[in-house]
Amino acid sequence: MISGKPIVVLKNLGYLAYQQALTIQKKLVQQLHETLAPQKIPLCDYRHNFLLLVEHEPVYTVGIRSSTYTASEEQKLRALGADFVKTNRGGLITFHGPGQLVAYPILYLGDFNPKKSMKWYVCQLEQCVIHMCKYYGIQASTSPYTGVWVKDKKIAAIGIHGSRYVTSHGVAINCNTDMSWFHHIVPCGIPDKGVTSLSQELGKNITVTEAATYFLQAFVEHFECTLLQEDMLRKG
Repeated sequence: MISGKPIVVLKNLGYLAYQQALTIQKKLVQQLHETLAPQKIPLCDYRHNFLLLVEHEPVYTVGIRSSTYTASEEQKLRALGADFVKTNRGGLITFHGPGQLVAYPILYLGDFNPKKSMKWYVCQLEQCVIHMCKYYGIQASTSPYTGVWVKDKKIAAIGIHGSRYVTSHGVAINCNTDMSWFHHIVPCGIPDKGVTSLSQELGKNITVTEAATYFLQAFVEHFECTLLQEDMLRKG
């Protein structure tokens, strides 16, 4: 830890297939669990949390409650040129692809909240996106549905998984995403709501790289952590 704050190692994965990023997530979750073993010292210097940033190749993903998708429906989506992956995250179907900033925090919640609350964690992710939107003058908010909204349109989807208080999966923020990908599904299973992006709301192009800068600032503030680039950790 640095100045009493938990360390979060930032890994920028670039443009990557969903399955490849999922493999990296699983490896880091296992690594974090190993440092939490009873014989290890709590909050030791060698334990680090992680934040993965990635822009995915086109893919439709479904969560643990999306068992109703048939093989023919899956094939229709694949025919559009996207992958289709069943996951262990919460939430229903959504799309990930170019122009979307996806953040996967791999965190031991005990380092950030004594109650290790998943509800608190989801709230913090939502507040990070709301904070980021404020940088752009966009008034975003939460709703009874998980995620972040601009009026009745979702700008960021959240789907997470927790295993012994270690998180995986995360948040997807539409920056300059091709919104037509969402026309083929009911995003997050909410039929009477739409989707939007930073670029659509502002009427100008907002790239993933630009949005990531503001998201990281919000993440550091809301999770009260020290963020280290992966290459800085190796040098240190």
